[in-house]
Amino acid sequence: MMPFSVQGALFLVIPGRVTDFPLREYREKNRGSRTGSHDARRVRMFQGVDYYGIESDLGSEARMIRDAVRQFVDREFLPVVRDHYRAGTFPLAIVPKLGEMGLLGSNLKGYGLPGIDNVSYGLVMQELERGDSGLRSTASVQGALVMYPIFTFGSPEQKERWLPLLGAGKAIGCFGLTEPDHGSDPAGMKTRAVRDGKGYVLNGTKMWITNGTVADVAVVWAKLDGVVRGFLVEKGTPGFSAPEIHSKLSLRASITSELVLEDVRVPAESLLPGAEGLKGPLKCLTQARYGIAWGAVGSAMACFDEALSYTQERKMFGRPVASFQLTQAKLADMVTQITMGQLLALQLGRLKDAGRMRPQQVSLAKRNNVRMALEIARTARGMLGANGISDEYQVMRHMCNLESVDTYEGTYEIHTLVLGKDVTGIDAVS
Repeated sequence: MMPFSVQGALFLVIPGRVTDFPLREYREKNRGSRTGSHDARRVRMFQGVDYYGIESDLGSEARMIRDAVRQFVDREFLPVVRDHYRAGTFPLAIVPKLGEMGLLGSNLKGYGLPGIDNVSYGLVMQELERGDSGLRSTASVQGALVMYPIFTFGSPEQKERWLPLLGAGKAIGCFGLTEPDHGSDPAGMKTRAVRDGKGYVLNGTKMWITNGTVADVAVVWAKLDGVVRGFLVEKGTPGFSAPEIHSKLSLRASITSELVLEDVRVPAESLLPGAEGLKGPLKCLTQARYGIAWGAVGSAMACFDEALSYTQERKMFGRPVASFQLTQAKLADMVTQITMGQLLALQLGRLKDAGRMRPQQVSLAKRNNVRMALEIARTARGMLGANGISDEYQVMRHMCNLESVDTYEGTYEIHTLVLGKDVTGIDAVS
């Protein structure tokens, strides 16, 4: 392995495009009803989709970062994700490795963080979600929903304490906004904070919280005197619990939790001083949605790659399935939609790097790319026939995950209304 440094962060580059690591997800030779004929000991690394020559528009640093993450996912994550998905667990040992590679909060600068550009950050999210939406969710929540609010709204003391730990993967965070009765309507939250001497007392419940059960610190949003404020609530605080949600058919290789706050007393310094009103958490969600727009492209690529490989190798009526007109039409549609999603994400990244990105543009990209990836996953599942429902292949896992991604961080319908208001000037909700 050959290390290289990107603005202070150490990345690992694995030379070449062939590894001896058996990626059992879908490249083992003739496993079960498989159709492949390649040697499992010599595995091609994922090549990606680049129909419009986007590669040439990326800087050398962005390509190096992407390739390092791509190879990391192929070597470290894909060999274990199937077992974790079956068990409904997440490989927590991978979090410090993400930190070592500088992949947690990587587009933030200072406090030992790399400060890479936002296109490179997007490529990181793309490659992580190519592995699994749960992997990208872990990095996305840590960076965009925990580190970002501390970085943007936190006190100097909060930043000094938490950002180095979170960036190194030595601490895990979670983001508590969604409630059992308030998902798309965060303004209606019922969680309350009241002043009590030199601190605050929090009461309420949060739902569908990624990594809540294992988090060392939670960014909890509550109304204080009717105004939404952010609080850092540490693990082990009396009255604070985070039971895990197990009854999931999606994002199974991800920890999802409920946050319960019963007379939780926190000190005054737990308040995020720079966040006041709903614009605080919404600003965080914009950062997370940006990463999702890129991540969805990764899921779509994985499904396309598997569908293409499968149909080229699988024979029906004496011919490769890829030779049939209907199959080629589906593959053509897939590569078209992926290319459109890539261009959308790339331009959004350029706007973000130029400081000209608007939340409505992020809504467009999240809405389009996630639904695009979901449709590609569904189509790919069908192209694999009955084999498509087996976890020997990854399309069904991506398809189930994307049902959640289509919902969280703003549903398809909510982003539709955001765009509708932006283009008409009329709010369809109020």
